[in-house]
Amino acid sequence: MIKNKSLGRGLGELLGEMEKAYDNEVPDNDAVLDIPLKSIKPNPYQPRKNFNEESLLELGESIKNDGLLQPIVVISDIDGYTLVSGERRLRASKLMKLKTIRAICMKVDNDSMRHLALIENIQRDELNSIELAVAYEELIKMHNITHDELGARIHKSRANITNTMRLLQLSEKTQKALVDNKISSGHARTLIGLDEKKQQLLVDSIIGQRLSVRDVEGMVKSLKTDTDKSISQEKEKLEYNYNSIKKKFENYGLKASFKSNKMTIEFSNELQIEQFLSKLL
Repeated sequence: MIKNKSLGRGLGELLGEMEKAYDNEVPDNDAVLDIPLKSIKPNPYQPRKNFNEESLLELGESIKNDGLLQPIVVISDIDGYTLVSGERRLRASKLMKLKTIRAICMKVDNDSMRHLALIENIQRDELNSIELAVAYEELIKMHNITHDELGARIHKSRANITNTMRLLQLSEKTQKALVDNKISSGHARTLIGLDEKKQQLLVDSIIGQRLSVRDVEGMVKSLKTDTDKSISQEKEKLEYNYNSIKKKFENYGLKASFKSNKMTIEFSNELQIEQFLSKLL
């Protein structure tokens, strides 16, 4: 595989190691071991926070009946092992109350462990939309790369990465509704750009009325049109008031101008200033 040099040597090497692990091509000095489940600690950098219990039970039954086809990946530490990748396989094995699990023991540091956890979940499509957006954001920040560069390396389009990361602009409540599958990614994308109150109004409508994405697009368009009208009306109102004030100054022989809610009065001489001040006092 040709590595994209613009992504940096570190990320390219990590991706290569993970691909070898997927193919069971164990790197030098690493080995496939049978490790006691109780000696494996979870990966502290695991980006995935939500696991479907029914899906885990199905996977567990498969592992119990047919064995583990793809070993998990761990690193050795002072009091056992820490998981690098394979969270679902580990959880499923624990649900089946198995004693040991097949694992590849790799030699990587903490930063590499974090990267590998992100990459594995992205490549295996095991993250929900928000978790995926956070993972993309972390990789981009870690390696100081562009959306295009990340997309080329993980085989995703730039548009896919950009649109996914835009979901992080949503309010926390809207993000939670997406994670809980109460709204779809299509619904969520239509809400980007709305304030929190309007997002919540539409989320409640989507859930309560089972609205389609097209329905929501129409509602968002209507909300934005109403907002634009309100702004336009307010602007007209201000302009009208300015014109009225301007005429009053002209009656006193003074020239007044208005820009960005600021008023400028021009005086020709000191007498005009004194006359103006006398009317104020």
